[in-house]
Amino acid sequence: MLCVATYAQTATSVLDKAAATVTMKEGVKADFKMSGSMGSTSGTIIIKGKKFHATTPQASVWFDGKTQWTYMKDNDEVNVSNPNESQLQAINPYNFINLYKKGYKSTLNSSGNSHVVHLTASSADRKIKELFITVDKKTYHPTQVKLLQGKKWTIFDITNLKKQATTDAEFRFNVKDFPHAEIIDLR
Repeated sequence: MLCVATYAQTATSVLDKAAATVTMKEGVKADFKMSGSMGSTSGTIIIKGKKFHATTPQASVWFDGKTQWTYMKDNDEVNVSNPNESQLQAINPYNFINLYKKGYKSTLNSSGNSHVVHLTASSADRKIKELFITVDKKTYHPTQVKLLQGKKWTIFDITNLKKQATTDAEFRFNVKDFPHAEIIDLR
């Protein structure tokens, strides 16, 4: 029993340190590659607290902590929504920093130069059933987030994480930058 409690505490400690590298007051920027049942893409993401701005060749997503704007380049359209936990996790690999503290059981393993934390949902009603979060042992930068929604896995590979000063305007869609885009409010 003591061994299980120690692993859970150590897994939480690893995620606490990883979350600290992602939630720097100034903000952070990273490159990512996402793959899963819906195909694959790559891009950049800027994060500051719960806010993020992700850019891929197909789309740009802004999230200011409440409202999300998704600009689809192919059809010059912006969808506006207030996403739930699983919707945020599906596009923001760093959303684990808000998930792991409640509603998940954790275990910790080691793989080479990385810690691998396995999270499993404590209740069946959680949209995200399982996560594997790989964290570099030296820097505590998350390098991969693998998540299970329903019966489908999505994998985010993360590189080049670094501190980047950002303003709050970075996390909101600016209609002046896309004057011809059709705005569809789904809230």
